[in-house]
This record gives sequence, structure tokens and C-alpha cells, in this order.
Amino acid sequence: MSQLRQAKGVSARDMSLSLGQSAGYINNIENGVNLPSMAMFFYICDYLEVTPEEFFSVELADPMRLKRLNQSLRRLTGHQLELLELLVQEMK
Repeated sequence: MSQLRQAKGVSARDMSLSLGQSAGYINNIENGVNLPSMAMFFYICDYLEVTPEEFFSVELADPMRLKRLNQSLRRLTGHQLELLELLVQEMK
């Protein structure tokens, strides 16, 4: 969670307070002291702007950036997508 939180540019304290919890709440979760309730887990995902699947995905290096990129891709034309696909294939 700390990577997602840091990618959002927020401290553990600020995130805790934004979620209506004590100042050390997120820090305690990140350090394995406490676990969030299921409801709070969903609030955390909403706050971090990720799905639960993205939260647990170890192969996604930066799910928030990928989400923004995906939103940008939806605005491209078919031809632009084709060109981008060729570029990505060349990067492999």
C-alpha cells in the first residue's frame, strides 16, 4: 500500500486523517500492526483510486499511472492505437 500511497503523493498521516481515522492508522496497517476491515479496505481502494484487483496486483508497477494511460488511450483513433501498438511491440 505504501507504494500506491506514495505514488498519490500523500503521507500515511494525511491519508489516515482523510479516511477519518487516527493519525497512525495507515502506518499501522503498512507495518503489519493492524488490518483494515473489509469496508475500510474498499474506502482505501477508493482513496487510492485503484480497484481491489489493482491493489493486490504484484505485476503492475504503477497501477495509478496505468489507469491514467488507459483513460488517455480511449480517446485515440483506431489509426493512433495501431501505431502505438506497433511502438509497444518494438519495445519488447
